[in-house]
Amino acid sequence: MKSKLKAVLFDRDGVLNLDEGYTHKPEDLVWTPGARAAIRRLNEAGLKVVVVTNQSGVARGLYDLAAVDLFHDEMRRQLAKDGARIDAFYACPYHKDAQVDAWRHDDHPDRKPNPGMLLAALRDFGLKPDEAIMIGDRGSDMEAARRAGMPGHLYEGGDLDAFVARVTA
Repeated sequence: MKSKLKAVLFDRDGVLNLDEGYTHKPEDLVWTPGARAAIRRLNEAGLKVVVVTNQSGVARGLYDLAAVDLFHDEMRRQLAKDGARIDAFYACPYHKDAQVDAWRHDDHPDRKPNPGMLLAALRDFGLKPDEAIMIGDRGSDMEAARRAGMPGHLYEGGDLDAFVARVTA
């Protein structure tokens, strides 16, 4: 592991779990290949594991924040069976085209590509940007990392554990 590295921030859908479009039901959780092993690898190395996820389905009225929490609880439950954990989840329900008025915002600071969730994670864990990396599957994830001052690594599928091992070496 990189000596300065203290945390890995992950996008959720398409990186840790398969993205079936507005994935939010616990029974629909399907991990990407190697995701659980990657998280355990990082835990064992003493790194913080954080999820930063845009959840526009909340803004679109497809589900609520309680459903997001239930999905994250299921992730925690399954990881615990592997002796692994995610240290924190940050979810942004805001979207400019929200159907739910409370979540309508033209350019919320937490919605990636803005860095709000990443900066909150750094602050909450007392980290500097050069002590963390972002792993995501979209340009907006990479832009959020850039704006937060941390390296971003684009995951394009395959074994996430092997990818994590490579980018943290």
